[in-house]
Amino acid sequence: MTLREIRRPAHAGTFYPARKDALIEAIENSFLHPHGPGKLPVRGGEHRHSIGYVVPHAGYMYSGPVAAHAYYDLAHRKKPDVIVIIGPNHNGIGLGAAVYKGDAWETPLGVIDVEKDVAKLVVEYSQFFSFDNEAHMYEHSLEVQVPFIQYIYGNVPIVPITIYVQTLEVARDLGTTLAKIHEEHGIDMVVLASTDFNHYEPHDVTVEKDQLAISKIIALDDAGLYQELERYNITMCGPVGVAALINYALKTVSPKPILLKHATSGDITGEKDWVVGYASIKFPAQSE
Repeated sequence: MTLREIRRPAHAGTFYPARKDALIEAIENSFLHPHGPGKLPVRGGEHRHSIGYVVPHAGYMYSGPVAAHAYYDLAHRKKPDVIVIIGPNHNGIGLGAAVYKGDAWETPLGVIDVEKDVAKLVVEYSQFFSFDNEAHMYEHSLEVQVPFIQYIYGNVPIVPITIYVQTLEVARDLGTTLAKIHEEHGIDMVVLASTDFNHYEPHDVTVEKDQLAISKIIALDDAGLYQELERYNITMCGPVGVAALINYALKTVSPKPILLKHATSGDITGEKDWVVGYASIKFPAQSE
């Protein structure tokens, strides 16, 4: 019998609770929070109304209510064939553009399978991406998405991708790769681009900077997004995943994205001198 290679949780007990019951409570509190949707999601949609979302990745107590807006909307979508999760590599460990090669990921809610065939296609079609599990060992930006996914869908297959090389060239390559997989293989995928927005400035400054970045995302302007980040020193940590999602949307001729929720950690905690910005943004499917 072949043993399965499973990534164990690295951040249970820090970014989110380590006990199953406490984790479910934290997720549901995110939905019910005043800055969340205000109600629990109703699962079981029949339509493909979205192709992806921008989602934050801080601890649940900070960004959970904002992330809940994306997952509330996702719950009303029919279950996809695969969810591709793209996040920045905060630690700089492993390869700069890394696809997870193992069999599954584990959280306190159980085990979720990796869609290995789609992962292989990403590596095959891309110019930059390779298999590398080391880059995923300690990265939180993908891990914090998984319990929300499990809460909504249970064991839907995922493809975890982490990126240290935050260039527009890499983003466009990945977006084109995902579009090719969708078109050539008929795979219904949801792409989650995991990022936080401006970091560690006063609330008013962060809101202003975040709005500049969000406006470029809504306009599906990947080059404009990178220009705004550089021009105004907007410390968004996962622009490459967002730009990849923009390019995936452009290649699949999807409508303009919709801002579901923007807030800062200061909105959640009340401490507004030194905040991080968060946003949930929906990328609709053609049919919507």
